[in-house]
Amino acid sequence: MPRKVKNPCSSTLPLDVLSNLPAHVLDDILICLPLRDAVRTSILSNKWRFNWCRLPAIMLDQTLWDTTNENINFVTRFTDIIYHIMAFHVGPITKFTLSIADMENYLKIDYLISFLSRNGIRHLVLQFPKDKPYRLPSSFFTCLQMRHLSLHYCSIQPPSTFEGFDELTSLELLLLEKLVLQISSILNHIQINAPKLKFFDFTGNVEIMSLNKVPVLGKLSLVDTVKPSWKAGRPDLSKYFESFPTLEHLHLNYQSVQFLAAGSSNIAAKLSSPLNCLKYLCLSLICLDELVELSIALCLIRSSPYLQDIQMEFDYLALDDLRILPLSGDVVNEIPASFTGVTLNHLRSVKLVGISGTKTEIEIIKLLLAVSPMLVRMLIQPKMANESAETRLKVLAEITKFPRASTKAEVDYRLDDNCVWSLVNNQP
Repeated sequence: MPRKVKNPCSSTLPLDVLSNLPAHVLDDILICLPLRDAVRTSILSNKWRFNWCRLPAIMLDQTLWDTTNENINFVTRFTDIIYHIMAFHVGPITKFTLSIADMENYLKIDYLISFLSRNGIRHLVLQFPKDKPYRLPSSFFTCLQMRHLSLHYCSIQPPSTFEGFDELTSLELLLLEKLVLQISSILNHIQINAPKLKFFDFTGNVEIMSLNKVPVLGKLSLVDTVKPSWKAGRPDLSKYFESFPTLEHLHLNYQSVQFLAAGSSNIAAKLSSPLNCLKYLCLSLICLDELVELSIALCLIRSSPYLQDIQMEFDYLALDDLRILPLSGDVVNEIPASFTGVTLNHLRSVKLVGISGTKTEIEIIKLLLAVSPMLVRMLIQPKMANESAETRLKVLAEITKFPRASTKAEVDYRLDDNCVWSLVNNQP
């Protein structure tokens, strides 16, 4: 009879090889399994009973819900799973994914977020139905170790004490269509990748605002952004708007204008790519006697051939504070020549607030009347404080002399709260 050949490994390896693997190796194995299968390993042996409780990454998504008993109410199934996680899990949960297709009440999820905030969460993915977004609880804003965040249909309303996620390196808002951010503290950098974002309203202090992947952005409002430092890097005005070619509505104030100008030594007459979809331009609290602000205002107007509505509000307090001298006569006199060949064929409405009668303002009024053949109405509201009635009447007398490209243009000049002069076809 042939001799039996012994397996040389049989005498050296224990019967339960997997149970004797290092803990970190077991964790790597369990992470690769769906949560339901990872929990089921607890029946293999006593040593495996609580291995799943150390999982640093947990995913609760449709794959898991499909494997649970559909005869039991979803809330009951969800509550049971959350209870087991919160009762038996030990150690940190650094990555958590939650996807909910339909749920009446999100109170249990608030408890879950609070639990994660106390257990070292760093990578969080939350997905909710479009017709029932989830409002993030206050405990969410205490996840100070957060590095990666992906939110689908979540309502974000941070408390006044929230100072941001200092360690955040990745933010995904893939299905986000509307975003309003109001930030009181100064941030170095905000980078937003939101391919479905249509509306973005930002008020706050940030040195760099990167909007890289917002191809369908239609409405943008940037207010009170701070002038970036050289260390932070500076935006290129000529290319800044290339990332959102469908922009229809733009609102900037004097600080955001300075922010956009920080990376350009000379402001170009036009942007590298025209804003062909822009219909509404609002510039608030800007100073036309400051060269940078004037140059950007004119650049945006020249670069927007389909503008329908322009609103500008003037403020010269910053000019007084910084002791900047008024623009030279040469700069102001060159404004009409800079619009040679430019016609605003779609402009129908202009509103100018805070007019004090400076030469720059008068030239802007004269220019817009001359290059807007479809203009219907121009509303001019003079600066009431510290301006005499005589000054306002002098401005009115000068405006009546300006030719208009539009035969239908009506110029309404508000002398005071009770008196508005309407000038039609150059006649009061």
